[in-house]
Amino acid sequence: MNRGLKIVLGVLLFITPLYLIIPGMPLSDWGEAAWELIQGALTLFVLILGIILIIFGINELKN
Repeated sequence: MNRGLKIVLGVLLFITPLYLIIPGMPLSDWGEAAWELIQGALTLFVLILGIILIIFGINELKN
């Protein structure tokens, strides 16, 4: 895929959801639920990352 096309597609995919959750738009109530989902996903990501780092650390101690 062309670099310019990738950038344009990325900008569209970034701006469109932000536009839809602006107050007064069709998905304005969706913003709060999405924020809660992101917070939960971030918490799980940090926990999983911690587990992975512990496993890598134990693996290095064995060697």
